[in-house]
Amino acid sequence: MQRIAVVTGASSGIGEATARALAAAGWRCVLVARREDRLRALADEISGEVELCDVGDRAAVEALAERVLERHPAIHLLVSNAGMPARGTFLKADLDLVERVMRVNYLGGVWCARAFMPGLEAAARAGGAHIVNLVSVAGTVSFAPAGAYAASKHAQLAFSRSLAAALRGSGIAVHAVLPGFVETEGFPQKNVLKSRLLHRFVIEPDDVARAILRAIEKGKQEIVVPWFPYRLVGIAQAIAPGIVARFVGMSDYKGDAV
Repeated sequence: MQRIAVVTGASSGIGEATARALAAAGWRCVLVARREDRLRALADEISGEVELCDVGDRAAVEALAERVLERHPAIHLLVSNAGMPARGTFLKADLDLVERVMRVNYLGGVWCARAFMPGLEAAARAGGAHIVNLVSVAGTVSFAPAGAYAASKHAQLAFSRSLAAALRGSGIAVHAVLPGFVETEGFPQKNVLKSRLLHRFVIEPDDVARAILRAIEKGKQEIVVPWFPYRLVGIAQAIAPGIVARFVGMSDYKGDAV
């Protein structure tokens, strides 16, 4: 049986790496993004399918799902990876940017899950399906220098946890993958991280792709990549938010996590 995976944000970074890893494992990938040239080059390489869509547009997502489900009535995996940065505090960030990042990073995943649910349910009846939400350590830690981005990722994590509870027993497993700093085209961490210490914990998209496959294979509902030190920072945020706030200030951090 051919397993079908829909991967959003597949034109570069984590999405591209994930599509490559899935294809190598035998999945047929539907590649979703806005940049057609990038998608077609990748599709030719991994025998995937190209779908142009801005996940921040609900109508576009619904039309996307309609097209894909017509070809593939059963969707075995939805990877909601599309995302965007949003630098600046809530005092200075452009309000249109604040709205846009919520639509792409949070609502895009909600709309994709709802739109592809018939296909996921069909796959679940035949053996099982998965939804992977690419969150971030920013979903557990509040960074003032990227306030809107952190808020969008907090919302995405809450959505993922709530969806997992709602789908328990349905045959559709929901996984939240929370990477730390990842060096990608959209998130050039080495240019925005001044701290040498933080530079040591920057990872590559392939590391996250492997974690996604691991989460699916082992049934992990939430996985932090890498566990150290990011999981500890998330725990510290919950227990002593003031200490984390001081650390962020001392690190002279001026960007976003993945």
